Amino acid sequence: MQELSVYLMAAVPFFILSAIISKMGNLTLARCIYLIIFNLGVALTASFVGKAGSAEFILLFSVGLPFVWFSFRRERFLIGFFSGMSLIFWFLLYFTNFDLFTTVHMDAEKSGMYIYPISILTTIVLVTFQLIYFSYINNGFYSKIHDQREEAIEESNAKSKFLSMMSHEIRTPLNAITGLSHILGDSNPREDQKENIDALNYSGKILLNLLNNVLDFSKMESTKIELDPIPTNIMAAVRQIKKIHEPSCLRKGITMELEIDEELPNVWLDIVRFNQVINNLISNAIKFTDKGSVTLKIVKQEESNGTVLMRTEILDTGIGIYKEQQEKIWQAFTQASSSTNRLYGGTGLGLPIVKSIVQAMGSMVKVESDPGKGSRFYFDLELKLASSGELDQIIHKKVHDLKGKKILLVEDNLINVMVAKQILEKANLVVDVAYNGQNAVDMVQENNFDTVLMDIQMPVMDGYTASREIRKFNSTLPILALSASVFLEVKNKILQSGMNGFIFKPFDPENLLNRIEEVLDN
Repeated sequence: MQELSVYLMAAVPFFILSAIISKMGNLTLARCIYLIIFNLGVALTASFVGKAGSAEFILLFSVGLPFVWFSFRRERFLIGFFSGMSLIFWFLLYFTNFDLFTTVHMDAEKSGMYIYPISILTTIVLVTFQLIYFSYINNGFYSKIHDQREEAIEESNAKSKFLSMMSHEIRTPLNAITGLSHILGDSNPREDQKENIDALNYSGKILLNLLNNVLDFSKMESTKIELDPIPTNIMAAVRQIKKIHEPSCLRKGITMELEIDEELPNVWLDIVRFNQVINNLISNAIKFTDKGSVTLKIVKQEESNGTVLMRTEILDTGIGIYKEQQEKIWQAFTQASSSTNRLYGGTGLGLPIVKSIVQAMGSMVKVESDPGKGSRFYFDLELKLASSGELDQIIHKKVHDLKGKKILLVEDNLINVMVAKQILEKANLVVDVAYNGQNAVDMVQENNFDTVLMDIQMPVMDGYTASREIRKFNSTLPILALSASVFLEVKNKILQSGMNGFIFKPFDPENLLNRIEEVLDN
């Protein structure tokens, strides 16, 4: 016992040193010194008092101590090292029959009578403390995670509300643009006006694509981009691209070229998404090209077994992209360099969205570029062939049988009222107008309507509340939401409020009439 006391007294300065180093702020070194001396001290004591004293059980506390003291992420090695040290001492004591440091042990009877209770009690107290402390740390950790989760949900909801509001505010006037261009094109315009009207209509769709870029980015990491392929004539689908982008090229003194393979067959393609990709890539090419040309090239590579392999290329003679920066451009909110953003502007969303859409179409967009010489973006799509009959069904307008049907248009925007009325009345519908939800509820109570077109965001009473009020006294009247928001929570809320479906703004007039006819038939 005297020898043991000498050894333990020799360890005291090291514990004091550990405390001093800890006070100075170097916790890692202090803890390492402490654990080494503590493990040695327990193993030494166990060796002197012998097996009957069970002092080695205190190593159980020492095994768990590194998990409390060190970071599992940053100091994983130290946790493994010091936990392993405790276990090694334990095994060495067992296999040497406690002769690890001395062969002369304390009397077994005295050791069992006095040391054993102290050892066991000490182990119980230390391990109990350790378990309680572990629980305390875990509760604090999970509480922090819960708080962070709640904050993340609040931030996500705030983002969704902001995007929904911006979607509504932008889509509402955009609905007027696309609606009026349709009305102009349907009013027997002169031949010299048709092309301009088509360009106006296409420009509205381009603006809608830009808005969709922002919405797509907010969704593309959490949900899959959905495709809606239709029979498409590629030549006809992209004929307006040059007219849309050529003014930007003329302002910069560059040329815009189209090279579309005349042998391209009709295909099944989500033309809205395809145009979104093309317009993003062409807009980028024009932005970074100050002399020379920008070329859109679409060629047929091979055709077999009812499918065609089509390659789409966008080539420019612009500033180009360095090899080491070509991976970086696909990251959101990122451009090739900070100087690029200062000189040319942009959000850095275009290419990540292009990549996501092309991947959803089953392909990969690739880039080849030489600094100072230009860039080539290209991708291959394997598309199913479409017959002329299938294409004709898409192109030819359906004859609607809506004459005499009475419809209530609930809309607070006067321009949208004007546009929608002209479209609906041209289809021989009788149209009444309510400018808020309360007005709509009153009019449905006093009149018989065949269907209701219900705007969502209105003064006095919104569309959700108005629909619920109508359902209290009329459960059969078809109600279609006119929504400028494309978010899933809005769609769910529309259906929960008792409406029969929704039409997104800006709406395609043909789709609007088809949807009305569908709910009337049902």
